Amino acid sequence: MYFDPTYWLFMAPALLATFLASQYVRRSYARWSRQPTRSRLSGAEAAQRLMQRSGLYGVRLEIIPGNLNDHYDPRSKTLRLSQGVAASASVAGLAVAAHELGHALQDAEGYLPLRLRSALVPAVNIGSNLGWILILLGIFLNFTGLAWAGVIAFASSAVFALATLPVEFNASARARLMLRESGLITTAEEEKGVNQVLTAAALTYVAALFTALMQLFYFISLVGGRSRRR
Repeated sequence: MYFDPTYWLFMAPALLATFLASQYVRRSYARWSRQPTRSRLSGAEAAQRLMQRSGLYGVRLEIIPGNLNDHYDPRSKTLRLSQGVAASASVAGLAVAAHELGHALQDAEGYLPLRLRSALVPAVNIGSNLGWILILLGIFLNFTGLAWAGVIAFASSAVFALATLPVEFNASARARLMLRESGLITTAEEEKGVNQVLTAAALTYVAALFTALMQLFYFISLVGGRSRRR
């Protein structure tokens, strides 16, 4: 199917959107990682202060190698910051650290969209791997019902990408509020930088949803076209 020209008609716009979103993230992070904050706190120090302020005493902070691979692990209650973010006393470092801490707050509060997304993980892992296999088998065996079952299984990836949006947008909203109320961000320029970094990151999730939908539409078109020709 990867040699099907129709596939690239669907996927070329998605790949372009993903590339542009990725470039925007890198440029935004690079720009604002050079802008120090008045607080002079590193990402790790800001995270520690915000955790204490928010009462997240059960969350552990861990510094990991890599770049922009920061995340919060709800299973181990661990906030993992990349070395660059953890050590950077910059607007970008504080924005990323606060965003990931927003996920920790969601977890502590039992935020419903986060719980829903976590519940979808097993189905997505199965559906994304099994879906395209069922589609190919259904087409090869001329068994349309099996192919449609694959499309439904593959749709779980799009559902997961959609469920991710409110989780990420809410974490960013919490980050902005925490940084502002804690006094870690004090100037209009710093707030502008935080907003740009968080908006850039959000666009990557929008691009991921667009990619998942375009893949799904391709499979629907593929299986639907073969059904009509029968």
